[in-house]
Amino acid sequence: MRVSAPLCLLAFLTVYLVAVCTPFGQRAENALLSGDGADPAWIYDWSGAAYRSSALPPLEHTAMPTLLVGIAVIAAVTLVRRRWRQGVAAIGVVIGTIGSTELTRLLLPRPDLVAAGDSLTEASFPSGHVAVPAGLVLGAVLVASPRLRPYATTVGILWLAVTAGAVQATYHHRPSDVLGSTLLACACYALATRLLRKADAPGTARHPRALPAVALALAAAGALVAGARDDSVTQSLVFAAAAFLCAGLFWLATAPGRAHPGLGAGSSRGTRPVRG
Repeated sequence: MRVSAPLCLLAFLTVYLVAVCTPFGQRAENALLSGDGADPAWIYDWSGAAYRSSALPPLEHTAMPTLLVGIAVIAAVTLVRRRWRQGVAAIGVVIGTIGSTELTRLLLPRPDLVAAGDSLTEASFPSGHVAVPAGLVLGAVLVASPRLRPYATTVGILWLAVTAGAVQATYHHRPSDVLGSTLLACACYALATRLLRKADAPGTARHPRALPAVALALAAAGALVAGARDDSVTQSLVFAAAAFLCAGLFWLATAPGRAHPGLGAGSSRGTRPVRG
């Protein structure tokens, strides 16, 4: 079952109100950022924070190049497959995800309810870095061929989980930040599939039965490694759990085993599902 855009937006608002606009939420998340900075993070050397290190896309300075290359790849696939409506919808998902993330960060305040330090009062909800892989992969899912779509989803889930874990472990973002970006991306994807014609919306596609389990297992492993820190098991587990939850939301949004009702699914009378 796919999640709907209103449900994603409602969840986004709930996360914001609970995590950002209550003393309990602020204390809980601020406590996760108490430590020795980014150094103890296992992924520190690949985060771009280390001196002269190469950042794992889309971390640090690689965010914009990753976004531009991703949009170019989506456009190229659109040209090759001649799926114009899907291509426009895919780029719309990317732009909508990035745009809504930046806009909500500007518009939604972060009130200081617990007299936190200056470094903990800066607006960070939702995460712009997480929005990049979330938007790009959901856009790629829209334009990918039916045979490749499940595998694109699997790779995307892993990339999203690693990115979400890394930005938390290096203290760039809180768990609510990564969840917020993922929910906005899922809302944009759900809206795009709703607006597409029946023949253009992603339909069901055959894939190995073990693929969902493999995809989620890879996401869990990536979240654990990327969210791990040497100085706190509790922080590591919370960061990994939030990153894996992002991957789970991503999987539910794309719903590879079932088409969206009324768009890519066949009728109850045995009509074959659309596979474009």
